[in-house]
Amino acid sequence: MPETTLTRIAYTPGEPAGIGPDLGVMLTQGPLPCELIAVCDPELLSRRAKALALDIEIIEFDPENAVRKKSPGLIRVVPVPLKAPETPGQTDPENSRYVIDTINLATQLCLDGTVDAMMTGPVHKGVINDAGIPFSGHTEHIADITGGHPVMMLSTPGLRVALATTHIPVHRISQTITQNRLGSVLSILHGDLRSRFGIRNPRILVCGLNPHAGEGGHLGHEEIEVISPVLERFRKRGIQAIGPLPADTLFTPQHLQNADAVLAMYHDQGLPVLKYAGFGQAVNITLGLPIVRTSVDHGTALELAASGNISTGSAHYALEVAMEMCRAESTGSPDEHRTTTVSS
Repeated sequence: MPETTLTRIAYTPGEPAGIGPDLGVMLTQGPLPCELIAVCDPELLSRRAKALALDIEIIEFDPENAVRKKSPGLIRVVPVPLKAPETPGQTDPENSRYVIDTINLATQLCLDGTVDAMMTGPVHKGVINDAGIPFSGHTEHIADITGGHPVMMLSTPGLRVALATTHIPVHRISQTITQNRLGSVLSILHGDLRSRFGIRNPRILVCGLNPHAGEGGHLGHEEIEVISPVLERFRKRGIQAIGPLPADTLFTPQHLQNADAVLAMYHDQGLPVLKYAGFGQAVNITLGLPIVRTSVDHGTALELAASGNISTGSAHYALEVAMEMCRAESTGSPDEHRTTTVSS
């Protein structure tokens, strides 16, 4: 890839009936700190721009043409044709294969070095599965392509929350959290905070699984039998893994003020707090992969598609974080940066 003064980030708009295409069009209207490459049907962007009464200029992406100045309204596209015409607000299973094709292609562009990172727009998991395509989420799907152990982390200014488990039923959480799995997740979280966020010695707060972190075994044994032994091994290696801590008190300013990340045991233990603290200015990050991938923190918002009544805050933040991760990887020199505490 030729030298360029702008980081190249592939963008997959996700569900064509949702707000993902709107975000792509709206992002072009102002100055961007990166070169945004949309991987999608260009006619979809053109129709959505018309519905939003916004001017865009669509150019097919040429990887040999480096961009040094971003013109408002200009968007470069790697064309992927829709399977059926989209209707804003109405999902169509026929386009599920199209959605998967865009994700696959953007992932490959990252793997071969054509782009520096990828940002994904919201998908509709239900309609993809209704089309007969097994799909539990971007995190798992991209990991299947790239290899590695995917770890989901959401970030908003002042707070990062990673997950030991992701999209699984609640009744399977306890059996899924083994010492091996927890050790792998913690190792990836610690390593990526160093290499991709420039934090030399990350301080990680680890939630217990049970109420009151098990209350000494009276409310569950996972803390004693699984979580504590793993954390003790990491602490013997000089890694700051603090816990297991009760989740109901961990997410308070006095605990978070010196923390670089929180490791929650399951999806709805950590993410409601983070989204309450920063919804609309948060980003979903997949750690543990050989590529940089970020995503918006919200869903398809079908009812708002083509309305113009949406915010691009999360999309802008996802681009900023992707660029931050690319810079940290390229410099390879962690510093002592810490996240600031969330205001109460």
